[in-house]
Amino acid sequence: MAITAKQVNELRQATGAGMMDCKNALVEADGDLEKAIDFLRKKGQKVAAKRADKEASEGNAYTYISDDKSEGIAITLNCETEPVSNTDEFQALGKLIIDAAVANKPASKEDLLSIQVDGKAVSEYMVELSGKIGEKIEVSNYSYLKGEQVVAYLHGRSIAVLVNLASTGGEDFEGVGKDIAMQIAAMKPIAVDENGIDPAVVEREKQIGVEKAKEEGKPEHILERIAEGFVKKFYKENTLLSQEFVKDSKVNVKQYLDSVKKGLTVKEFVRVGIGR
Repeated sequence: MAITAKQVNELRQATGAGMMDCKNALVEADGDLEKAIDFLRKKGQKVAAKRADKEASEGNAYTYISDDKSEGIAITLNCETEPVSNTDEFQALGKLIIDAAVANKPASKEDLLSIQVDGKAVSEYMVELSGKIGEKIEVSNYSYLKGEQVVAYLHGRSIAVLVNLASTGGEDFEGVGKDIAMQIAAMKPIAVDENGIDPAVVEREKQIGVEKAKEEGKPEHILERIAEGFVKKFYKENTLLSQEFVKDSKVNVKQYLDSVKKGLTVKEFVRVGIGR
C-alpha cells in the first residue's frame, strides 16, 4: 500500500525516528502505526544488542542540587562518538534522564533505568535513540547524596562532582564547596580520609615500599620505617583532607576548611566521569 506523508509525520512525532526509517517501518507494517512503532523499537533493540560490546567513551555529565541544597544527583550518559554527544536528541535524552532521577530519587542505576516516563521506561528511550543513531548509549554512572549541604561542580561536560559538607552550623558554604569540588575533579582523591581506604590497599603500598627499599639496598632494620613513609605519602596524595589545597599549597584541604570555619569538613564526595 502507498504510504502518505501524513503517516510518516505521525510516526516521526511518535518516535523521533528519521523520515526514511519511518517510511520503511510503515511499509513493513502495511501502514499500521502501532505495528510500525513496534518495528522501530525492535530495530532499536537489535542495534543496541549489536553495539553492546562497543566502547562508549564519549557523552555528557549532568548534575542537580535541590533548592534547599540538601540533595545532589550526578549522572553520566555515554555514547560512542563526540558528534553524537553534541546532538539535540542526545542532550534531550540526558535531560529526560536527569529529570526522571530528580523526580524519583532512585536507589540505584538499575532503578533509574526502570523509571517510567510517559508510559515508557528510561531504558526504552535509550534503546530507541541507539537504534536511530546506530551507537551504543548507556548510563555509566548514577550517584545520589543527601546531607547538610551538597554542592555540585561540572568540569566541562565530562566530569561531575558532588560534595557533602558537614558541620556547617546551618551556614551556606557553596563557594567553599565549589573549591573543594574543583580540587576533587583535578586531584582525583579516592577517599575523604585514611578511614575510607581499604586496608588491603594500604598493605599493598607498604609492600611496594619494602620492595623498593630492598632493591635500593637499604638495611633490613629500616625497611619498616621506609614502608610507613610510603603509606604516609600515599595518604597525602590520595585522601582529600590530606591533599595540598590546589588554591594554596601552603595548607592541606583540612587546614583550609578549618580556616573557613572550625570543624567544617567533608562527609563524603562523588566524582564521576565519562567513560570512567
